[in-house]
Amino acid sequence: MMMIELIFLGYFLTCVCANGVADVVLSCSLVEEGAGLGGMGGGALFTRTPATLVLRDVAVAPDQSLETLTAFVPPSIPDPDAILLEATVSSPEIPNSDVLLHADCNDQEVMCEISSYTPRGSQESSDPAYFMVSLNVEGVDFSTALILQTLTVKKDQSTLIQNKLRLPLSQSGTILTEVIFLVFTHIKSVSAPLRGDVLLNCGFKQQEIPLAQEVGIEWRQQHRGKGRKVLEMKTGLDDAEGSTVVHAERMGSSMDAAQLVREGNASVTLTKLKVLDEGAYICTVSIGIFHAQQVIQLHIIQPPSVSLSEEKLVLKTKSPQTLSCHCTKYYPLDAQMEWSYLSPTDTEPTVFPDQGSLSSHRQHSDGTYSQSSHLTVPSSVSPGTKITCRVSHLALGEPLSVSVMVEAPEADSYWWILGFLVVTVIFFYQVMR
Repeated sequence: MMMIELIFLGYFLTCVCANGVADVVLSCSLVEEGAGLGGMGGGALFTRTPATLVLRDVAVAPDQSLETLTAFVPPSIPDPDAILLEATVSSPEIPNSDVLLHADCNDQEVMCEISSYTPRGSQESSDPAYFMVSLNVEGVDFSTALILQTLTVKKDQSTLIQNKLRLPLSQSGTILTEVIFLVFTHIKSVSAPLRGDVLLNCGFKQQEIPLAQEVGIEWRQQHRGKGRKVLEMKTGLDDAEGSTVVHAERMGSSMDAAQLVREGNASVTLTKLKVLDEGAYICTVSIGIFHAQQVIQLHIIQPPSVSLSEEKLVLKTKSPQTLSCHCTKYYPLDAQMEWSYLSPTDTEPTVFPDQGSLSSHRQHSDGTYSQSSHLTVPSSVSPGTKITCRVSHLALGEPLSVSVMVEAPEADSYWWILGFLVVTVIFFYQVMR
């Protein structure tokens, strides 16, 4: 892994410090809300300004190699136009932060957004200043929201002021901050079966010097433009008995107050899942005047049951026969059905050129769907041919197939039946004489 020491070229870099900790340098965007269209309030626009975030003292696991990491070098000449935030993260530590160390080597994009943050009840121009940092790693279940607080910089005549943020710079040209609060999740998206249970992960950490002695957790669900509160909990962090208040609006939702206090575990459990439970779940953690969120996508899945209309198919030469494949009680909507056949002389199945007709989707009271495919069996199909309906669906690990064998009609069965009837009539005629 080749490391580059430049930090203003849009690359994601890592660099080593010592004693089992490392610095992580991230290329970010400072996101600011702008004026509406034409400055007339016709909808908010957001501007993005390149910025760099240096996370100092990120904990490194003992088995992690630090030999390939080069030292972070601040700019030799401080630039008041550059936005370079330096944040100490040794306490509280960022969970699973080793993902950030190796994202560049694994060709994983790190999404880093920085925005100004105003705590509840404070003024925008308050001192210290605060920032919200949102970190996500592509293809990895790593998502963290950090709240940074600026540190005091002793000002003198040589102190530079960052031109855009109007904050004093350190001698190395950085805005000095520290992480005081973070909310994270280890699962950004999860699939769970209909009528099953699921655990939606969310947690928080704060400085060793607590920001507050009470924490509030709110879980909300958003789906197709509609929202609802799932569960709300308020509890003291001092283990005081009777200090926990829980209000669950969704039946079967619960949190563990003891784990919340001891470990900062704000995860919620949902039982007996319904299709209506699908959507984006927002975990909001509030401590004192600070709050941050994480969003987890919940997908409900239910594999289909697949069956054929016939257990055996006796070939008819004079009239066409229809074979139906029934795909029932599945979710989500999309399911693909394909017809194929394997004749006795073939080694690989062949897809029917005419895939027949599909019925319209039928939705059941539990939100699941059903659909059928109808195939007109060609009269040219030879006995011993296996006809297969193959169904693909998101909830299936691999496609599900059901088959039926084409059987030859019994030879001269019509004449045998006719002869039997004639003999029977003659017999009764002789008896009755």
